[in-house]
Amino acid sequence: MTQRLAVIVGTRPEAIKMASVILALKAEPSLETTVVASGQHREMLQQALDIFGIVPDHDLSVMRANQTLSTITTAIIESFDALLAELRPSRVIVHGDTTTAMAATIAAFHRGLPVGHVEAGLRTGSLERPFPEEFNRRCIDLLADLLWIPTERSRANLLAENLPQGKRLIVTGNTVVDALLRAAARLDAEPDLRAGVERNLPALDPGKRMILVTGHRRESFGEGFGNICEALRRLSQRRDVEIVYPVHLNPNVAGPVRELLGGIANIHLIAPQDYLAFIHLMKRSDVILTDSGGVQEEAPSLRKPVLVMRDVTERPEAVEAGTARLVGTDCETIVGSVARLLDDAGEMRRMTSAANPYGDGQAGARIVRSLLAQP
Repeated sequence: MTQRLAVIVGTRPEAIKMASVILALKAEPSLETTVVASGQHREMLQQALDIFGIVPDHDLSVMRANQTLSTITTAIIESFDALLAELRPSRVIVHGDTTTAMAATIAAFHRGLPVGHVEAGLRTGSLERPFPEEFNRRCIDLLADLLWIPTERSRANLLAENLPQGKRLIVTGNTVVDALLRAAARLDAEPDLRAGVERNLPALDPGKRMILVTGHRRESFGEGFGNICEALRRLSQRRDVEIVYPVHLNPNVAGPVRELLGGIANIHLIAPQDYLAFIHLMKRSDVILTDSGGVQEEAPSLRKPVLVMRDVTERPEAVEAGTARLVGTDCETIVGSVARLLDDAGEMRRMTSAANPYGDGQAGARIVRSLLAQP
């Protein structure tokens, strides 16, 4: 019997992490897969989908100027509910912790449809950090019946919550490793592609160390980003470094970053990059400073040390393995942690030699196999 699946994505990280799942689903003739884009992050979402050759079948187009979490949530629930009435799928599949995933899950629940949750079970234990992602994750895991879990730690989190009976908990590894290995192999195998990526990036001094920065978390808006910018300004005073910062489009990020760091010669504030370009930057980097969840999972596969500008993380496996370290948004801590890595070869070696705890690149295939095994 054919399973009719509705897969929804809304942000660039979702698209990247769902790419291997969508491609594997579409390759299976017994699965009828419809891809829905919510439009939560339009330009950045489309960049990622294009890289993997994925064309959404439907676009909810919910993005509006000055949108809030509440307006996004209600728009997705209303629009996706109407589409579900038309598609009549047998299952909805969501990813991670975005507002798109949470709202789509609620719409499916209201229609009595089962939900599969890719990257289930991540927890910090605090609803404020990260906000609103921690709430979104818990909400989705409560309502989903198929929970595809990246690590044994995430499985233990779910078991400790005594979720309702009838759920299937399946450890698959993280799909971000699938995407990373696929894209990195393309960059290595296609010199023209790699050259095209390099042409659109700032020219960097090959004799200097490169610090790659990403930052966008809501809990860091205001003072947190001020501290991060001051740390980067101080690090830029080192003669041996170049700093590359793809600046998030959110004005709460772009405003202070461009105001405080614009015009510094060795700080390159660039537009958000497509996935291939960002992988190239990660491969070129010596140290990565980030508050992103996905980067914490990707960098270990590339043997890059990650300093996480958050106080807590729902991805403790990387910290425990030694590939990542929490540094928060304190200026002194950030500066000192980066300097220690750049100046202490032993410390750098310890972080870059640790094993990746997030999987082998076969998570998407495991997810499809588990769907085919459904009664």
